[in-house]
Amino acid sequence: MIRIGVDVGGTNTDAVMIDSNGVKASCKVYTSQDVISGVSGALARLLDDSGVSSDQIDVVMIGTTHFTNAIVQRKHLAPTAAIRLGLPATACLPPMTDWPSDLRAAIHGRSYMLGGGYEFDGREIAPLDETGLRSVARELKDTDTRAIAVSSVFSPINATMEDRAEQILREEIPRVHVTKSHEVGRVGLLERENATIMNACLRDLSATVVNAFRDALRQSGLRAAMYLTQNDGTLMDATFAERFPVMTFASGPTNSMRGAAWLSGVSDAIVVDIGGTTSDAGLLRGGLPRQAGIAVEVGGVRTNFRMPDVFSVGLGGGSIVRRSAEGVTVGPDSVGYRLATEGMAFGGDTLTTTDVMIASGAVALGDPARLTSLPADLLRAARAEMERILTACVERARLSSEEIPVIVVGGGSVLVDQDRIAGLPVLKPSHFGVANAVGAAIAQVSGEVDKVYSLAAQTRADALADAKESASRTAVAAGADAATLDIAEIEEIPLAYLPGNATRIRVKVIGDLHVKA
Repeated sequence: MIRIGVDVGGTNTDAVMIDSNGVKASCKVYTSQDVISGVSGALARLLDDSGVSSDQIDVVMIGTTHFTNAIVQRKHLAPTAAIRLGLPATACLPPMTDWPSDLRAAIHGRSYMLGGGYEFDGREIAPLDETGLRSVARELKDTDTRAIAVSSVFSPINATMEDRAEQILREEIPRVHVTKSHEVGRVGLLERENATIMNACLRDLSATVVNAFRDALRQSGLRAAMYLTQNDGTLMDATFAERFPVMTFASGPTNSMRGAAWLSGVSDAIVVDIGGTTSDAGLLRGGLPRQAGIAVEVGGVRTNFRMPDVFSVGLGGGSIVRRSAEGVTVGPDSVGYRLATEGMAFGGDTLTTTDVMIASGAVALGDPARLTSLPADLLRAARAEMERILTACVERARLSSEEIPVIVVGGGSVLVDQDRIAGLPVLKPSHFGVANAVGAAIAQVSGEVDKVYSLAAQTRADALADAKESASRTAVAAGADAATLDIAEIEEIPLAYLPGNATRIRVKVIGDLHVKA
């Protein structure tokens, strides 16, 4: 199988071609505003450099920050309504209670609460208020609402009411996008509901972006299957990604960490991904990023997404270096993609971290002659500050005294030329600059289930077997080869506050991508 991995970042679009022997070719180009030309340019260059014809490519995997950026920047979001099925319970905290006011305004956020929902064991809290739901639908029909998020109490246990609500909404408003919470989030009403609303408001943008990726492939002559990477480092096909754009959140750091593991051959390490503006550090265990154990905020909203536990600092290849009476400072501001024009070694007037490394003789880039006037004490102080920031970053990601390597990847990795950081050995694998694209190219397919079981009604073994089977079905439906499935995670949490010996079970299954001949 010949795969192409693409990572579309805010500054650069990286692409890599991989086959069974390793990396065949890689490239880095500037990201274009229209998406298509940047991606198609990277693909064309990759095919030229490798000498591989377009019809030999089996699959293309793409990682993108478009949807995260849309939430953070409050741009390109569709007018959205939230409908919660849970009365008479849950009335004290309406939908979007904890949302930033500017984000709620950006989606014209309307919210409604109706009768319905379930107990943890699937029993009804109250019947679905179908009359009220039809009334809400008719009201929304006369507004600019283009997307609706439906959430029901304990819908991951019983999704019947959410499914029925979607049917009614489509009868009343045929063209509206409907997102159901049991398809998006885990157990935990508010965080799951938040994720569902964010997914709904991104549906218009997701159609535009995914179609742009499809067009880029067509322009490059590629007829390969296309997948997007999720925030747990696994894949979803283009149609699924169009329906669930929130699943791409934080896929960039995950891809970088997975790519670092593959390129280095090391499965337990601290990975530092140095870009143009920031450095992200996270812990790698068994070749997979350590997941955050607490609720993660995206754009100021609490979610329960599967996010890698990554710590970011303002140090990158374009970080600005300044000298003042207090000493030398590095970042957190950066020239970003303007490094090639504003950096001193490239004809500009701004002293950056990359200029410091060039002037120190650590890397051969640009015109070193433009840097000969920089004082030696300034270079020493700047490098010491850069090392201090990186050391603090690594120490933050380190959880034990175990001596594991620090794998340094990313385009800004030129900032690291030392053998050790925070006392740990440094590895910089080949193709380190495109590790994020490599992570996309090697991604597998996952399926996950998160349910509450009553062990008074069934045995623990039966509950685990049901969870594993459900997760496996989800993985196969997402495109995994059933013969390669493996259980990646099992988590059991007894819920002492619920009756019936209730236990929450979460199972994740991962398998290789099944590509049809």
